[in-house]
Amino acid sequence: MRLLQLLTFLSFSFATYAFTNPIKSRDGSDPYMRSYLFSATTWSNIQITRATSMAGLKTATPKVVWADSTSSVAVICYLSSTGAPEIHWIAGQSSWFIYYTAGVSANLDGQRLHVLKGSSNDIWASSWSYAGRIAIPNRDVWAIDATILFLPAGPYLVFSSWDGDEQCLWISKMNSATSVGNAVKISRPTNAWEQVASKVNEGPAALYHGGRTWIIYSASGCMGTGYSLGSLELIGSDPLSASSWAKYNNGPIFKAAFGNYAPGHNGFFTAPSGNIYNVYHASPHLRSPATETGGQWFRPSGGILMAPPIWANLARSRTMYQSLLEVLRFALVG
Repeated sequence: MRLLQLLTFLSFSFATYAFTNPIKSRDGSDPYMRSYLFSATTWSNIQITRATSMAGLKTATPKVVWADSTSSVAVICYLSSTGAPEIHWIAGQSSWFIYYTAGVSANLDGQRLHVLKGSSNDIWASSWSYAGRIAIPNRDVWAIDATILFLPAGPYLVFSSWDGDEQCLWISKMNSATSVGNAVKISRPTNAWEQVASKVNEGPAALYHGGRTWIIYSASGCMGTGYSLGSLELIGSDPLSASSWAKYNNGPIFKAAFGNYAPGHNGFFTAPSGNIYNVYHASPHLRSPATETGGQWFRPSGGILMAPPIWANLARSRTMYQSLLEVLRFALVG
């Protein structure tokens, strides 16, 4: 009976949600998605794309929402003049905001966190204006990859910044959409799989499921086989305390496989079906910038998000049907 139910669900899901990776074969760096509204950077501007289905994003025409005429392009991972855009609604601000990284490509040490403000509660119809740069009171230094962590106590800004020779994750309590308190370091690259090519924790993304909260982040240098995803879970009451966060140290939960390299800078969104999807960028070539965007159905299970050998296999470009077969195998074998 269990197998029959799973097969019935599998057939329905394939008919309704089938798509193939990559979703974006170019200009898909640093993806972020809300249902089927997709944001990414071409490294010189910020674009959003919308569609009625995941597959529809392949052919939908992107809309440029922001371009800085003073920037030039630097082809080195996402460390370009403009990158890592995310769209968030901040309660009490009555507006959508885009958080992104920007600097001058001739000097990547000057990158900082910036914010755009939408003109209405309709993301697609909004015009976007510059709202300001986020200055961290105790760390007004190089910072990238801002994301917003929403907790009962309010929103928190999570980002990546160097500390010595390590690129670490930091968190700050938000005072407003563009103002934050002092930053606290909550993760550093301590494991060997976080130190391939360089010691890196970056690209944080929040995930909420079953009353639990995780930050999924990218680890190691962004080109090659080492770039992967790691996991932090909030286990304590104070998110501004490093001891409130527990890292999964047994290895990456998502890594290169089947000819897809450097999967990372991920995000999560819930489809109209209620399924949670993971969107990430990767490259079909070793040591090339990761500009292709892929998506996969995501199933939190047990203490860690998904058994690493199973989830890692989903990095392969395949149809949604094949991904569901992996889920079926996982459900049957435990």
